[in-house]
Amino acid sequence: MAGNEQGLQQQQEFYLRYYVGHKGKFGHEFLEFEFRPDGKLRYANNSNYKNDTMIRKEVFLTPAALRECRRIIADSEIMKEDDNNWPEPDRVGRQELEIVMGNEHISFTTSKIGSLVDVQSSKDPEGLRIFYYLVQDLKCFVFSLISLHFKIKPIQS
Repeated sequence: MAGNEQGLQQQQEFYLRYYVGHKGKFGHEFLEFEFRPDGKLRYANNSNYKNDTMIRKEVFLTPAALRECRRIIADSEIMKEDDNNWPEPDRVGRQELEIVMGNEHISFTTSKIGSLVDVQSSKDPEGLRIFYYLVQDLKCFVFSLISLHFKIKPIQS
């Protein structure tokens, strides 16, 4: 990528927020993360199961990590989708995904997806499959970044 092109890509606005949660007998349980335009990754996990406490982590990412996040999103082609035929949030829970990339802004809301069977039986299996796999990729990416940054026993070189 040419220098000017790369600089332009980094200057484009970028924001992502993902939330999945429900309110049940253990209270409001959720997982949420967001990539902010300044490079900050915010992560929160609230599980009241067995009196667990909320986990909150924040870390600033390098431009390379942000480029990788943008690449994951672009490769998924989620920006072409809409959630009109996706299952509505229900008592089982809800998922929200908001992405701003350059001049594009999308926002999705759907129910929790238990497995690919839920995807296949939906009114829009192809679109929901794209969403499902993108969310899996983003969760893996975020968990890797958080666990690498907050290692208790750092890797010795």
